[in-house]
Amino acid sequence: MKKPSFVLRPTVGAIALWAVAAAANAQTAAPTMETVTVEASADASSEGLAKPFAGGQVARGGRVGLLGQQDIMDTPFNQTSYTSTLIRDQQAKSVGEVLLNDPSVRGARGFGNFQELYVLRGQPMYSDDLAYNGLYGLLPRQYVASEFFERVEVLHGASAFLNGAAPGGSNLGGSINLMPKRAGNEPLSRVDLGVQSGGQGSAAVDLSRRFGPDNNTGVRLNAVRRDGGTAIDGEDRSLTALGLGLDWRSRDVRVSADLGYQKDKLKAARPSVTPTTFIPAVPDNKTNYAQPWTYSNAEDVFATARAEWDLNDQITAWAAGGLKRGKEDNSLTTPTVRDPSGAATTTRFDTKREDDTATGEIGLRGRFVTGAVKHQVVASASWFRHEERNAWSYNFTQVPINIYNPVGSPPLPNTTVSPNMNNPLRSAVDNLQSYALADTLSFYDDRVLLTLGLRHQTIEQTSYSNATDLETGSYKKSATTPVAGLVFKATPEVSLYANYVEGLIKGDVAPATAGGLPVTNAGEVFSPYKAKQKEVGVKWQQGGLGATAALYTVDKPVSYVQNNVYGQFGTQRYRGLELSLYGEAVKGLRLLGGMSFTDAKYQETQGGVAQGNDVIGVPRRQLTLGGDWDVPGVQGLALNARVIYTGSQYANAANTLNVKAWTRTDLGVRYLMDIGNDRLLTLRARVDNVFDKQYWASVGGYPGSNYLVQSAPRTFAISASVDF
Repeated sequence: MKKPSFVLRPTVGAIALWAVAAAANAQTAAPTMETVTVEASADASSEGLAKPFAGGQVARGGRVGLLGQQDIMDTPFNQTSYTSTLIRDQQAKSVGEVLLNDPSVRGARGFGNFQELYVLRGQPMYSDDLAYNGLYGLLPRQYVASEFFERVEVLHGASAFLNGAAPGGSNLGGSINLMPKRAGNEPLSRVDLGVQSGGQGSAAVDLSRRFGPDNNTGVRLNAVRRDGGTAIDGEDRSLTALGLGLDWRSRDVRVSADLGYQKDKLKAARPSVTPTTFIPAVPDNKTNYAQPWTYSNAEDVFATARAEWDLNDQITAWAAGGLKRGKEDNSLTTPTVRDPSGAATTTRFDTKREDDTATGEIGLRGRFVTGAVKHQVVASASWFRHEERNAWSYNFTQVPINIYNPVGSPPLPNTTVSPNMNNPLRSAVDNLQSYALADTLSFYDDRVLLTLGLRHQTIEQTSYSNATDLETGSYKKSATTPVAGLVFKATPEVSLYANYVEGLIKGDVAPATAGGLPVTNAGEVFSPYKAKQKEVGVKWQQGGLGATAALYTVDKPVSYVQNNVYGQFGTQRYRGLELSLYGEAVKGLRLLGGMSFTDAKYQETQGGVAQGNDVIGVPRRQLTLGGDWDVPGVQGLALNARVIYTGSQYANAANTLNVKAWTRTDLGVRYLMDIGNDRLLTLRARVDNVFDKQYWASVGGYPGSNYLVQSAPRTFAISASVDF
């Protein structure tokens, strides 16, 4: 098997070398790089982590792909970086729970399983495509514990140039990067204990220290254990997670590394529901229509490393890499509702899956001046390899159940079992390589910033029979995606921006038949397809408050058969407006939230059917508004509240099935006290879905599907945290 290579193609390599040479030989008037004080909690980068904004719930910036850490006012994209302070204060346990704070993001599930899936700007982002410190494919793909990360960075919109094509085939509407925890300047010893509705208990430890000359070496250890029932009847979940973060720095070199382990087990977890010709009434929130013998287990081990080296005052080189091995074992059922009485049928489907991922990136960043124009040039090369092995068994006998009055049945014996059930064999191997070059030009005392760049991406896929391990087909195609972004700082408080950027997804292979008829171009391999985004916006920060407004349009091709030929004949268009507000309005009152408006239409469809209709599972309106208030006169006491609204969604392309809008309210309280001997105790209590509203929280998630995910019941959670 051909190994991935870092060797640049001649043309791209020549451009990259030119960029470096230009930086090294810039005219003598070129300014030297400003001295940067590296924070102890920073990653292996000269910029370090962006500082928290007023109120501490979001940061002033974040990682913008290969462009590195940037201040939000300097980048031509819409980005929000949620901090660990927000995560702790809201007792958020996963990425999905953190993203409830984002009005442009809603959670859904993977197709037929319990995988967290995120819908950004109306388009799905699979958890397979989460980035960890800038690298794809390293995190657990079903669920990620919040204890692993310091920041959750959400980039709204397409990002093929910034991050490369997502290996899982999503990220057209946005991308999510998780930043790992690092040792701070002060020693930390923290112990957390908690319990929630259903009896699930949790215990966590967070330890960090710095050592060596000038505290140049840092170690941070996080460990968590959760176990017990949930607020849903009969549902049980356990999780064990360990994370170790290391960093070292000298004057010119910075190195960091992370090791992670997570084991997540679900038993009798409530599944999604598939509607037929109607939308069923929502059952009581505690009702569990899972079969008691179903389960979903996942275990992952991953490691990453990143290093930067300042070659001189103008040029910095970096390298990063990572490995992951994951295992999954599932026994699943998904009810299909047949009658308004709740009568449904379900079948059994078992899977075993193993994943191995290896990824890496190298790059150079240089600064120089030509005349009155400053340049920041970046050249990078990256590669990604993923091998998937799986096995499956099933019994498609339809067992009658009722989602309103569920009764468990004995497990169905699997009638069809793949021969490798106890030893999953290869089903697919993906190799991605890309080369990128960008230049950010700065004019008029840095008030105008123009970013131009190109990324050349090659996607290679090979499929195998997981019964014989023999190759069944292969695919190798390339595409180039540009970026153009402009920032105009009208005043120190106001930045106007615009961008053109593309999303990139692996191309299709024409099927042999469609509708029982042969396809004349069967087997034809199509190049990766692009979603083209145009966006304008404004950002404002003054005092302790910040706000953004973004207006965007995305055109996305759709493939189907027309006149017996398979091709990219259809289109979908997503247009939207995003408004956000964050910061500290007055001393002691922190605000976070906003609104999003999305108009997603089928523009061109097969035979004109559903043309002009709304896309499945995309609400027209979403709102999230949260407040966190320090109670006057009671030192250490704070109250918080959050309201989440999601508009109605269509569950079929014909727009005849509609899921109603829903609103959820969450409340919380915390109290911080000094218990002596330099120890701080923080008590937190929270109630999610205070009014126990019953609703279908999402429709589909996987493109074209219509399965429904039910709301969680009212859930109480309390915790105590001691810092010593």
